[in-house]
Amino acid sequence: MAKKDLILLLLCLVFTVIPSCKKYYNTSDSELSTSIPGSEEASDYIWNSTDVISIELNGSSVISNSSAVSVSGSKATITSGGTYDIKGSLSDGQIIVDSKDDGIVRLILEGAGIICSNSAPIYIKKSAKVLIFLADNSDNYLEDGSSYILNSDNEPNAALFSKSYLAFSGKGALTVKANYKDGITSKDGMVIKSGNLNVTAVDDGIRGKDYLTVYSGKITINSKGDGVKSDNDTDGTLGYIKIDSADVNIIASGDGMTAQTSIKINDGYFNMTTGGGAGTVTSTGGGTTQPGGGAANSGGYNGSISEKGLKAGVDLTLIKGTYLINSADDALHSNSTITINGGSLSVAAGDDAIHAESSFTLNDGELTISRSYEGIESAAININGGTIYLSSSDDAFNATKGLTAGGGEANDGSSLNISGGNINVNTTSGDGLDSNGNLTVTGGTIVINGPQSQPELAFDVNGTFNVSGGFLIGSGPNSGNMIEGPATSSSQYSLKATATSTLSSSTFFHLQDAGGKELITFKPVRSAYYLVFSSPDLKSGETYSIYTGGSSTGTSTNGLYTGGIYSGGTLKKSFSLSSKLTSVSF
Repeated sequence: MAKKDLILLLLCLVFTVIPSCKKYYNTSDSELSTSIPGSEEASDYIWNSTDVISIELNGSSVISNSSAVSVSGSKATITSGGTYDIKGSLSDGQIIVDSKDDGIVRLILEGAGIICSNSAPIYIKKSAKVLIFLADNSDNYLEDGSSYILNSDNEPNAALFSKSYLAFSGKGALTVKANYKDGITSKDGMVIKSGNLNVTAVDDGIRGKDYLTVYSGKITINSKGDGVKSDNDTDGTLGYIKIDSADVNIIASGDGMTAQTSIKINDGYFNMTTGGGAGTVTSTGGGTTQPGGGAANSGGYNGSISEKGLKAGVDLTLIKGTYLINSADDALHSNSTITINGGSLSVAAGDDAIHAESSFTLNDGELTISRSYEGIESAAININGGTIYLSSSDDAFNATKGLTAGGGEANDGSSLNISGGNINVNTTSGDGLDSNGNLTVTGGTIVINGPQSQPELAFDVNGTFNVSGGFLIGSGPNSGNMIEGPATSSSQYSLKATATSTLSSSTFFHLQDAGGKELITFKPVRSAYYLVFSSPDLKSGETYSIYTGGSSTGTSTNGLYTGGIYSGGTLKKSFSLSSKLTSVSF
C-alpha cells in the first residue's frame, strides 16, 4: 500500500471508528489548502469531545476541576493548550488565557455571559493560537467597564482582547458591549470562519492588526471609531482584510472598513453608514452643512477625521456582492487602486463616491451613486463594462493627478478610458466627463446630463477627446467657446448641435436619417443649450434631420428613450454630415 493511501485510510478510521472525535469544519479539502501558513490549520477545528475541560461560571465564582485552570474568586486563568467548555455567567469576572505551551487553546462558549468592570472579560495574554467556538444555538455575552486597569503596554484595550492569533467558528452568537475602547481586538491575525458577531464599541468594533480573514458569518457593528480594521503599518505584506462571503452591517463614526494595505471582497452583503451618512443637516444658524461640519457649497467633506465606507491603503478589489454605503466622506477610497469586477453597489457619499489615487477600473457590475460631491476621481479611470448611474453636485468623472496648482486647466497626463458598459450621468454643478489628460471612448453607451449653468460642461478635456466607437450623448448649458466635442482626429463621426433657444427639460431632441431611421431620441433632465452626439450610425455625406418636441412611446433611461416610436415633433434642421465633428445650429 502506498504511503499516501495508508494516511488516507488512517484518517478514515479516525472519523468513522472513533465516534467521540468531533469535526467542526465543513469546508472542502481544496478550501483547507488555502489556509494561511503558520496561522490557520484544518486541525484547529477538530477536537475530541472526551478531552473537553469544563469551566462553570456561577455569578461571582468559577468552578473547574482541571489543573490547567487556575481559579481565584471570579477569575479563571487557562495555563495550557486544550479545549475548554465555558457555561454560565459572571457578574464581575474574567477569563484569562496565559498558556505555557505551544498547543492551541479552544474556548467553547456555550451560553456564557461575562461582565468585567475593570478589564477585558476575555483576555488572551499568551497562547500559540486561540479558537473561540460559538456552540450551535448559543447566545453569549461580553461587557466591560468604562475604565481599565492596564499593564505597562497599556493593555488590554478591548472587551475581547488577544495578543495571539484569534479565530471564530460555530453557529452560535456572541454579543460584545465595549464601554472602554475596542470591541474585539487581536494584536496578531484574526479569522472569522463562521458565527454571529454583534459588537457595540466606544472605539473600533473589530480589529485584526496583522490581517482579518472572513469566510462566512454575520457581523453587526455599531462603533464610535472604525467598524472593521487591520492596521499593521510595519510589514507591507500585512494589514489586509479578505472576505470570502459575509453578512456585514456597520454603523461607524469613523471608517466602515479600513485596511493599511488591501481589502479584497469576493462576495456577501454589506450595509454601512459612516459619520452619520451623506445627507446634509440643518445648522443652528438655519443654513445647511455638509457632513463633517463644512458649508453645503464648501466642496465636499470638511470633517477632521476619516469617515469613509471602504478604505484601503494600497488596493481595494470587489469581485461581487451587494453593497449599500452611506458615507459622510468618500464611499470607496484607496491610496492607489480600486477594481470592481461585479456586484451591485448603491452609494451615497458626502465627498467622492469613488476615489483612487492611481487608478479605478470597472469591469462589470451595477454601480448606483445617488449622491456625491464628485462621483469618480482617479488619475486613470477605466470603464470596461458594467452599468453606472451617477449623480453628483460637482464633476461626475474627474480624471486628474492633482498636479495643477489651484485647480487650473492643464494636461497633467491623466486619462479617462471608456471601452464598454452603460454610463448614465446627472451632474448639477460640475462637468460630466472631466479629464485633465485624454478622454478616449472606444465602446459603451454614455448618456451625460450636464450642469445647469456655465462655465461647467458635459465634456471637459485638457488633452485629446478621441472617439472610435460607442454611443454618446451629452447636453449642457451655454458655456460659449468652452463647449467641447470629440476631436476631428477621431475615427467615429460626431455632431455638436447648438439650440437657437434653450431646449427645456420637457422637450425632446430627435435625430433621424433621410430614410426616417431613428438615431437618437433624448429628453434632457434639465434645460440644455447644446448636445454632443456620436454614434457608429453617423456616416459622412449622409443627410440627417433634427426634430424637437413631440412624444415617444419608448422607455427612458436618464433621458435616453429606446424601444418605442417617436412622433409629433417639429422639424428644426436638416443637414449633411461633413466632417468628423460637424457643428450645426437648430
